[in-house]
Amino acid sequence: MERKGIVDQYAQMIDHTLLKADASTANIQKLAEEAKQYRFASVCVNPNKVATAYEILKDTPSVKVCTVVGFPLGATLTEVKVFETKLAIEQGATEVDMVISIGALKEGNDPYVLQDIQAVVEEARGKALVKVILETCLLTEDEIVRGSQLAVQAGADFVKTSTGFSTGGATTEVVALMRKTVGEKVGVKASGGIRSADDMKAMIEAGANRIGASAGVEIVSGGKSEEDY
Repeated sequence: MERKGIVDQYAQMIDHTLLKADASTANIQKLAEEAKQYRFASVCVNPNKVATAYEILKDTPSVKVCTVVGFPLGATLTEVKVFETKLAIEQGATEVDMVISIGALKEGNDPYVLQDIQAVVEEARGKALVKVILETCLLTEDEIVRGSQLAVQAGADFVKTSTGFSTGGATTEVVALMRKTVGEKVGVKASGGIRSADDMKAMIEAGANRIGASAGVEIVSGGKSEEDY
């Protein structure tokens, strides 16, 4: 495949991401303009920046607005995650990346994890895709499998590796495990530490079909970013 074809293919799999606490409106404007230029799948922004991103992208339907819920710890109440989802959709988000209750999964409280995801999925039904962030760097292999299975059972559209704000990001081994667990009908999003086209290629070969990265421009331009997310 010619380089342009590779660039286009990669761009359409990238959630161009800016989730730093100090992100300004000007930063979000730049992010959205880059997403329009390179035709990324979406911009992924914090909930208080959804309206700004939507306003810039509303005439570019190929670039979605993605946001995060229960971020980055997953420790908010289910009702709060649902309300965050509702407001985000009202303001223009069509993709929602929610963090599971990590502590509940680790202590074996699968019914709580399941209902937590289901509640967000139900709120988003017909209005937004839901990607379930497991924060795999904090989990054992068994916990990654159980978390992925619960996300599928709850009706989520994707499982996702990481927030990018914990002790580690995506690895090819974890992506492959998640893909094996969820099969082909559910997406796998790799995020955290993906800084170059080589990094992205490795994640795709492991089974990812969406990439979360702040280095989207560097990835499609053949460069390498030093950013963690």
